[in-house]
Amino acid sequence: MKWITREHPKIDRIACPWLIKRFIDADAEIIYVPFDQVIAKATELDATPFDLPGVEYTHYEDQCTFDYIIKKHHLKDVALDRVAAIVRGADTDRHDFAPQAAGLEAIFSGLAYNIKNDQELLELGMTIYDGLYSWAKHLHKLKHTQGGPVDQLLLEVYHQYLKAGNAKKAPEWTKELKEMIQDQLDTNMTLSLQQVSSELEINPAYLSREFSKYFDNLSFGDYIRKLRIDKAKSLMDTTDYSLTEIAYLTGFSDQSHFTRIFKKQAGQTPTLYKKTALKSKKDTNS
Repeated sequence: MKWITREHPKIDRIACPWLIKRFIDADAEIIYVPFDQVIAKATELDATPFDLPGVEYTHYEDQCTFDYIIKKHHLKDVALDRVAAIVRGADTDRHDFAPQAAGLEAIFSGLAYNIKNDQELLELGMTIYDGLYSWAKHLHKLKHTQGGPVDQLLLEVYHQYLKAGNAKKAPEWTKELKEMIQDQLDTNMTLSLQQVSSELEINPAYLSREFSKYFDNLSFGDYIRKLRIDKAKSLMDTTDYSLTEIAYLTGFSDQSHFTRIFKKQAGQTPTLYKKTALKSKKDTNS
C-alpha cells in the first residue's frame, strides 16, 4: 500500500509511518508532498492520505492520527498505548499526557531542523520509535535514578512541582500565534485559521478547540475581531482618520462591515463612539 501526507514531518507524520510499517504493512511506501498536493497525488498514486484535515486518517477530538490508526486497525497492545500517549502529547503540545512527550517533541524538533530530506528523517525516526516501543514494552517500569527513599521523595516532590507549573503554562505555540496575530494587525493582512494551523504545523481542529483556553475565552474569529475593534477605538481616540480610513486600517472589507462588527462588539455605532471620544477630548482640553 501507498500512504501519503504533508511534507516536513516531525511527530505524527513520522510516528504513523513507523506504526504502519511495523504493525500493518511492512512493505508500505510512505510519500511526502506539499500540503496542497496531498489529495490530488493520493488520487493519482492510489495512496491513502493521512494526518490531513478532512480525510479519514486524521485527528479526532484530543487524539492524533497515531491513535486513530491503532483504533482503526484494532491493534491491541499495551506498549503501543503507552507510545500513543507520548506521541499524542508531543504532537498536540500537551505534555501532561505523558512525561516523555516533551522529550520526544524536543528530539524530533531538533532532527527536523537538522535533516531536510523527509525520507532520511523517516529512516532515522523508524529506529528511534523502535527504541521507544522497546522501552514501552520491556523497560517502562525501570527507574534511572537509583537513590534511597529521601532521594525518591525529593524527585516526587520535584515532579509534582513541574506538573503544577506545566498546568499553568500556555503551550509554546500560543506565543508564536500571538506574534502572528500582531503582525496581521500591524500590516493589515488577513489571517485565517487554516493559514495559522499550516504555519504552526498544528491540526486546525485541535487549534480551533484549544484556542479559547489561551485567548480570553474567545474563538479564533471573535478574538481577531475584538483586536480589530480595539485598534479602531484607539485610532478614533488618537487620530483624525475618517471611518472609511479606519475600516481599511483595521482590515475590514468596507465601512458597512466595519460598522456592523463594531456595533456588535462595542454596543454602539462607530459614529457615536467617535462623537463621544471627541467630546471627551474637548472636555479634557478645556
